[in-house]
Amino acid sequence: MRYIITILISLIFIGCQKESNSVTIYVSEDQVFSEPILKEFQKETGIKVNAIYDTEESKSTGVMNRLIAEKNNPQADVYWANEPIRAEVLKQKGILAPYESPNAKGIPNNFRDKRYYWTGFSARVRLFIVQKGLKDRPHSIMAYSNPNFRGKAVIANPLFGTTTAHISALFTIWGEDKGKKFLQQLKANRVKLSTSNGESADFVAHKSYLFSLVDSDDAISRLKAKEPIEIVYPDQDKDEVGAFVVPNAVMLIKNSPHQEMGKKLIDYLLSKKSEERLAFADCAQIPLHKNVPMPSYIKPLKDIKVMPVDFEKVAKEMIAIQPYLKEWVEER
Repeated sequence: MRYIITILISLIFIGCQKESNSVTIYVSEDQVFSEPILKEFQKETGIKVNAIYDTEESKSTGVMNRLIAEKNNPQADVYWANEPIRAEVLKQKGILAPYESPNAKGIPNNFRDKRYYWTGFSARVRLFIVQKGLKDRPHSIMAYSNPNFRGKAVIANPLFGTTTAHISALFTIWGEDKGKKFLQQLKANRVKLSTSNGESADFVAHKSYLFSLVDSDDAISRLKAKEPIEIVYPDQDKDEVGAFVVPNAVMLIKNSPHQEMGKKLIDYLLSKKSEERLAFADCAQIPLHKNVPMPSYIKPLKDIKVMPVDFEKVAKEMIAIQPYLKEWVEER
């Protein structure tokens, strides 16, 4: 009898040990880019990774809403978001636990939460994709209000994706009056609304419009495909607002089942090695650590004038201006 009990205890211990050697991560970054890195982590550490990916239809909101619904019974240990705005929403709802990874050292302060509820890595930058050979090229986001470009520019619908975040960031810097005035100028200048940054990039590549503000991966993918386009980093002059840089963000879920495994995965994602892989992947993301190898077609962070953004304020502003943005889109 004692022998049987010993065996049962051993089996339970082995089962618990096996279970503890796993980690569950919810992911908003595109699966084609994130999955290889997670598989490499599993291979190198022996820690089993259970990954749940956002669908294209619910991009960035599906797994976030799942985390909110699971607040009192968390199933995920880590969340890899493709931008930090929703990380701020989760922080404000008490879903995250602070964790200062040793690999967070060297990440610029403006790309992490002050108390390490989330940490940024591998960023996209919002830039102009422009028809190749265009003489009067846009250099500032204010080009959207320039009468010379009336009916000749396109931008993704500001109710969705990084365009929403970009507009919200401008509202935090400019103030509500100037932000609303800018959107009214877009309407008056007959700026075309597209369904996505990808569609905007295609409109320019196919010469339907002269330029658009898109994410860097959308522009660089067309550049690598030898489409007739050029890239312009906006608002780089001394008196201009700077380019909006959007990092990935990784965070630890409060009271999650495998906290220690979650921390190991966060350390891995914040490593220079992971940033190098994402730089050379088709998403062509900009490393936030210094001295990370990267392809020549990516501009390093040190050479970009970055918009001075407080992502906590941007998250709050995004919620505040949603009714106005919806009304603005419906009136077009």
